[in-house]
Amino acid sequence: MLVLVIGPPGTGKDTLLDGARRELAVDPAFRFVRRTIDQPRDQRVDTHEPVSAATFEARRAAGAFAFTWRSDGVSFGIPADIALDLMQGRTVVANVSRTVLADAASRFPLRLIEITTPIDVLARRLAARGRADAVNLARRYARSFRPPDGVISETIENDASIEDGVRRLVAALRRAASAALST
Repeated sequence: MLVLVIGPPGTGKDTLLDGARRELAVDPAFRFVRRTIDQPRDQRVDTHEPVSAATFEARRAAGAFAFTWRSDGVSFGIPADIALDLMQGRTVVANVSRTVLADAASRFPLRLIEITTPIDVLARRLAARGRADAVNLARRYARSFRPPDGVISETIENDASIEDGVRRLVAALRRAASAALST
């Protein structure tokens, strides 16, 4: 089962995914995907492989990605080798953009987990990141979402402690893995 985690910037997706990755590190049934991104590494988190724009484009042309997208002038890619993990029955977890959902749903068994945060919290987080007009951005990011037809989606409200958010995400990931085993 491919589990795609989505949500607006500032909802805490990377923080919750890092916690879930640590929690499930001993379980070989799970693979947390490291995205390839054509920008320098963020020193706060190790959630992506930084490459140059030329390297990213060369890899894309060579078929190294299952899917790619662009956001805010940055290219993102999910490695094509996830198909092998899925064939072996692993639950593959990736943080992606909503723009890839239809493509992913057409090619892989898929479940979605959407991370949300109250608008006031989202606005504060975006303002702390130096994002201009954080309140309007938070409202735009909080727009409604409809998953592709036939795809099960679960929402996790990241409105409590990090530990509670991680616990909710791990439970959702285990439900997705269990559902995959029963199909």
